[in-house]
Amino acid sequence: MGEIVPPAQVQPGFWVFGYGSLMWRPGFSFVEMQAARVTGFVRDMCFLSIHYRGTAEIPGLVCGLMEGAGECRGRAFRIADDAADEIIGYLDERELITDIYHPRTLEVMLADGAVVNARAYVADTTHAQFVGGWSDDEKAATIVAGRGSQGRSLDYLASLVAHLDELGIGDGHMHRLLAMAKLKDAAL
Repeated sequence: MGEIVPPAQVQPGFWVFGYGSLMWRPGFSFVEMQAARVTGFVRDMCFLSIHYRGTAEIPGLVCGLMEGAGECRGRAFRIADDAADEIIGYLDERELITDIYHPRTLEVMLADGAVVNARAYVADTTHAQFVGGWSDDEKAATIVAGRGSQGRSLDYLASLVAHLDELGIGDGHMHRLLAMAKLKDAAL
């Protein structure tokens, strides 16, 4: 699961898989976009944010793609062959600010049934900012406390859930985490 499949089984082209803000704010040109899913991975609020949604002193949390039982639904973008290097450079600059992700090629199932190999940014579970093993209660408290250069961690999670809903991508865990965080925020 999540590994490269033999080229004879996949559709050609350079693809990018988005599971967070890339889904609604890719920031790059693409030739095609489809709903997509990857098996053996899950979306979670699993990284301390010390720049955008928190500080080193009071971190927030941001989303990552972790290996795990289940699947993660998102969006896949096909990039023009002659733009691939430029797009990779842009994405690496955007996503690897603190090297919390590993760029990987994953097997992705598109809505039309085709299987493609797609670049995805997968959680580095050895990184000091990784907190995937925290309880949801610990995560909710950190989400409420975090404020960074791009705003509150709570607003980030609320936006993530709203966009997932708009795209028809149900994610019960993100909904539950948001509900817990909102309760903690209201109690302050």
